[in-house]
Amino acid sequence: MRPSTLRTLKRAAELTRQNRLTEAVLIAEPVILAADTYEGNEILRWLADHVTDFTGKPHDHHNDQKGAL
Repeated sequence: MRPSTLRTLKRAAELTRQNRLTEAVLIAEPVILAADTYEGNEILRWLADHVTDFTGKPHDHHNDQKGAL
């Protein structure tokens, strides 16, 4: 993942924790949409691994497949 993408995701997480969701989306969305397939997959992995950066709650990997058939 490009360093600029990572910085943007970290900033979006910070804004989200500050209840500034609109600003977080405004900076993260263009970066996510501009990503190629490879970087897009890296972004998805990073987001899954850093859920607590956005929510402050631990991510439960055990329940990831709940409801999936």
